[in-house]
Amino acid sequence: MKLLVLGATGQTGQFLVRQALEQGHVVTAVVRTPSKLTIQHENLTVVKANIFSADSLVEHFNEQDVIMSCLGFPISIFSEVTGYTESIKAIIPAMREAKVTRIIAMASWYTKSETSHQASRTVRWFLIPLIRNILINMQEMENYLNNECQDLNWTVVRPPGLQNAPKTDKELLTHEGYFVPDPDGIPIANSVARGDVARFMLSLLKDDPWIKKAVAMTTK
Repeated sequence: MKLLVLGATGQTGQFLVRQALEQGHVVTAVVRTPSKLTIQHENLTVVKANIFSADSLVEHFNEQDVIMSCLGFPISIFSEVTGYTESIKAIIPAMREAKVTRIIAMASWYTKSETSHQASRTVRWFLIPLIRNILINMQEMENYLNNECQDLNWTVVRPPGLQNAPKTDKELLTHEGYFVPDPDGIPIANSVARGDVARFMLSLLKDDPWIKKAVAMTTK
């Protein structure tokens, strides 16, 4: 397949690009600073574009099969985060103009922050307040996809905390919700390897039961 990866210089994005190339996909990486992506491969094209501009993106979206987003934005405690919504509102018009119908985008567990009430105390009292503004904007992105993009085949992937580690052979667990629960309804994990998030996102290219849905994932 022809895949276009947004956020390719980020830690998860780099795992996604490498695994996609290993699987034989043809990858276009859209980045702000091409020199930051050191991966080299005959099936990899690195291009510079503005993720907040549909006009800047559309030429690179042409003839792509799937848009895959690992975009992330800095934590901001005292001001709102807007990068997720501002970027998706450029990405979607560019997709429509380029006639690309499929997007797989990464978000997080607990985008509805009140769903963290059964998480560990560290998550509830320290992590959630720290990243609350990011979670709010991620949920706004999810709402935009759900409410405004029913003409597209979108999937939102929600992982827990991210470990900068390669993929494993652990079983992937999924749940249609804001976290993956154990039999008692308690979140089953606090973190997952970034490589496994990339592995799961790429698995959706073969069989995606989560079209027009958001799915929480982790590993067993």
